[in-house]
Parts: sequence; C-alpha cells; structure tokens
Amino acid sequence: MALSDTFDVVIGASTISVTRIGGPGPGEFRSADKNVKVLVSNQENKRTRQTFRIDHRKVAADPLTADQNLNYSMSAYVVLDTPPVGYSSTEILDVLKALSGVLSASTWAIGSKFVNGES
Repeated sequence: MALSDTFDVVIGASTISVTRIGGPGPGEFRSADKNVKVLVSNQENKRTRQTFRIDHRKVAADPLTADQNLNYSMSAYVVLDTPPVGYSSTEILDVLKALSGVLSASTWAIGSKFVNGES
C-alpha cells in the first residue's frame, strides 16, 4: 500500500506540501521548490528495513566570505530494522512511538540535547 500522493511536512513554523514523484517502488515526494524531499522505502531480505527520510536544503550566508551565499543540506531519518517474524505491526509501532516520545518529551529536552551532541 502506498502513502497518499500529497501530504504536509512541518519544519519549524512552515507547513510544506510534498507531492509524490516517480512511479512504483520507493515513495519519493518533493516540495514545489525542491528544498524538501521525503523518501519512504521498504527492503525485505533476512530482515525487514523500513526507512522514512526527510532531506532539507537551503541557501545561507557563507561564514567565511562576506556577501556570498552557499547551498547547505541535511537529512533526518528513521530506520525500522525488524525480523520477518516475532513482532506484530502494533509492537513495532509501539517502539517507534517510544522513540518519538523520548525525543519530544518535555518540550524536546532530550531531542535538543541529542542535537547538541550529548550522548
């Protein structure tokens, strides 16, 4: 089953609509300005790997050269790595919710520490 052809991604205060591009296979979605890309893929071998990835790019000032801009990019993604049997969809979703909950709890306190290099 495929995701809807268009959905929204919220980055900061911006709600960005991404639209499916391409045909069958991994889902690839892009914003109209091509600054946000979402990739959703599933691979099944000895284990199942499901990936949900957001790529973001922007133009910003070059800190070393005045009056010059550079292209910058980053990615954030979640990978579910599960055995072919032993976990139900509900159990997998519960672990995914736990990850999201730990990072976002207390106004993203742990997520902020993670982003700032704490381990």
